[in-house]
Amino acid sequence: MQDIVLNWSSGKDAALALYHLLQTGDYRVRSLLTSLSEAYGRISMHGVREEVLERQAKHMQLPLQKIYLPEDADMDTYNRIMGDTVAAIKQAGIDTMGFGDIFLEDLRAYREQQLATAGMKALFPLWKKNTAGLVKEVEDCGIKALIVCVNDRYLDQSFLGRFIGRDLLADLPDHVDPCGEYGEYHSLVIDAPYFSAPLPVTPGETVFREYRVNEDSRQGFYFLDVLLKDEAS
Repeated sequence: MQDIVLNWSSGKDAALALYHLLQTGDYRVRSLLTSLSEAYGRISMHGVREEVLERQAKHMQLPLQKIYLPEDADMDTYNRIMGDTVAAIKQAGIDTMGFGDIFLEDLRAYREQQLATAGMKALFPLWKKNTAGLVKEVEDCGIKALIVCVNDRYLDQSFLGRFIGRDLLADLPDHVDPCGEYGEYHSLVIDAPYFSAPLPVTPGETVFREYRVNEDSRQGFYFLDVLLKDEAS
């Protein structure tokens, strides 16, 4: 059985990738690896609170490695931080990382190049699979994931809090990838076959934020702040 580290975004793709890896019986996940905003203590783009991430790892009974990224980090800074992290994983005796990427060729090439520098390799268990089929599989295998972020260029805030499954497929506009692979939406997993129990969560406030793409362009995102029930008070 091969030991791996799983790149864990907290969302459905990472969760389904883990499900596939466990189904093979060939891999043992030694830890989850997640990057967070150093300034806000939240998962980048998902907006998920650090304590919710930690509760996921606890319910999965897996160690969690966290990478804190400075606000507005440039690519050189990001590559340095990630390079140091990958080197440390390799030093610990693990030479493979798993990812939930589906079809973005440039992202896969970047990950493979980054790992190859440290003498490591990448696994992509969902690669090139039909994204509508993957949404159905999320529902069928018992992964419960809800939408916590939407890009307002593609979806309005009414999609926040929706669960991933066939009902969502029926309502997504034609120009939106079913899995949100182009960043149309991001999700949070609150239960899965390998969770010891569902996460006790409750919806918080909805927040809108704009991010600069370049000098002439901005993108807007709606975030649903998800709270742990036992900490919401």
